[in-house]
Amino acid sequence: MLKRMTFKGNLKEIETKLHGRKTEISAEVNKSVLDIITNVANGGDKALLEYCAKFDGFKPESTADLIVTKQEIMDAVTRIGPDFIRILERTKEQLITYHKNQVEKSWAIYKEDGVILGSKVTPIDTVALYVPGGTATYPSTVMMNAIPAKLAGVKHLYIITPVKADGKVSDVILAAAYVAGIETIYKAGGAQGVAAAAYGTKTIKKADKIVGPGNIFVATAKKLCYGVVDIDMIAGPSEILIVADETANPKYVAADLMSQAEHDRLASAILITTSEKLIDEVDQELERQVVSLPREDIIRESIKNYGGAVLADDLKHAFEVSNDLAPEHLEVLTANPIEALPLITNAGSIFLGEYSPEPLGDYMSGTNHVLPTGGTAKFYSALGVYDFIKHSAYSYYPKEVLATFKDDVMTFAHKEGLDAHANSLKVRFEED
Repeated sequence: MLKRMTFKGNLKEIETKLHGRKTEISAEVNKSVLDIITNVANGGDKALLEYCAKFDGFKPESTADLIVTKQEIMDAVTRIGPDFIRILERTKEQLITYHKNQVEKSWAIYKEDGVILGSKVTPIDTVALYVPGGTATYPSTVMMNAIPAKLAGVKHLYIITPVKADGKVSDVILAAAYVAGIETIYKAGGAQGVAAAAYGTKTIKKADKIVGPGNIFVATAKKLCYGVVDIDMIAGPSEILIVADETANPKYVAADLMSQAEHDRLASAILITTSEKLIDEVDQELERQVVSLPREDIIRESIKNYGGAVLADDLKHAFEVSNDLAPEHLEVLTANPIEALPLITNAGSIFLGEYSPEPLGDYMSGTNHVLPTGGTAKFYSALGVYDFIKHSAYSYYPKEVLATFKDDVMTFAHKEGLDAHANSLKVRFEED
């Protein structure tokens, strides 16, 4: 089941296959989404209501019906019951404990000559959180996006989510929103929901940023609206890479590989190890465990097409391979996992030791599960508080200090052919 993959210097063969999983946006999808965006941008609520009816079968009588009421939220909390609310609260506490360390403060340098240099940290004012609807419900998506945004100080945070013909939002989504402190939820999803958030309508406030996962139409809409509004990232298929030595438990390795393979047929699950024996034992465990899992077919196809095992010369070599692939999730199942941290340069989220399985991070380890995929961990980071703030640089120069800079600044400006720049300084020192 777990085919052997070979290391050929720069891993081009493996990289090409894995990073090629990103589904190319067809011209048809691109055109369809662009039409939706244009119509909603120009037609506002009227166009949004028409698309809700067309794509979701939801036919609200007025725009007021797009808004989830407080009673709907409280009824959902009651139906969910106290035990799951407790779990959501625990998740919130874990996320706060971790993410509060990312909160940045404004700073300033006061120099002896009276010059002040600083950076003003300001939260993004309005953020729209896209939460998938339909058969898939992800309360974890609400928590992972909302808690960093709240810690950053985002003033207006609302959810956009699709509903079916009955107009009902999933109870678990409403319960998560309640625990996360989100009071405004709109029953509008798909490309039309993204467009409404990006451009604003009479009902939906224009967002400065849109975060959260969605299908190909949602991802395309986010991509096409970027520039009008900021976005978090365009996520690709899920992936896990496990670096293990001979001490690793094959039962745990197999279970963790399948935990990501079950996402979809494009998911990737790779083992890099210094032990050939472990590869054989993991193979046996995969076959033993997979037959008891409901998503067996998806797991098998995912591992067949995008899974495998790489036999490394040593752990240094293993982490070189891992860094080349820059996985979304990296598990380190070695005798001394914490000692491996200096060897890791590219990974979305790192899970150290056999009792830190990746699914813990999906829900309540405290770290964020919104992560870079497809090798983008080489330059992207996990979602955090820093994604919901802006830095504005500022400076203050007294006239006598500017006088010591003016000639150099004017020369610089003339070298670039920008004479009006130079003149801006010149006029300040001309006699009246």
